[in-house]
Amino acid sequence: MKAKILSTLSMILGVFGFSQTTEIYFKYDEAGNQRYRGTNINARQATQELAKTSITPKQVDEVKKFWEGIKVYPVPVKDILTIEWTDENNELIDNVSLYEHNRVHFVFQQKNLPNINKQVQINMGSMYMGVYILSFQLKDGRVISRNITKE
Repeated sequence: MKAKILSTLSMILGVFGFSQTTEIYFKYDEAGNQRYRGTNINARQATQELAKTSITPKQVDEVKKFWEGIKVYPVPVKDILTIEWTDENNELIDNVSLYEHNRVHFVFQQKNLPNINKQVQINMGSMYMGVYILSFQLKDGRVISRNITKE
């Protein structure tokens, strides 16, 4: 009898005592990644932060212009990947790196030095098939990347 009263009492307490409802809001970026999960007040702040980090048309044009000065061949690559760039891009590039899409560590990294003559060749013959990320670290801190496929 005591057990029945205690279980009924705890059920009533659970239903009425802890029945607070909290609305949770989710915010997503353009790619569908969840950027925020929380209450309404913080959701407005997250929306403002996303607006600050959006890419302007000028930045898109700069990236397009950068890639126009880069030659990457052959793609998809089997053995040797060759990367060449123009004099204009040479002034911007700090280093060039390549890493596997599903790993964190670099499989290749080269500082842009005057003796490399605006060209890098990477021997990918012994690397696994898959997607690799070619990344250019610019002198102003920006990173511009593109996927490379290895057959």
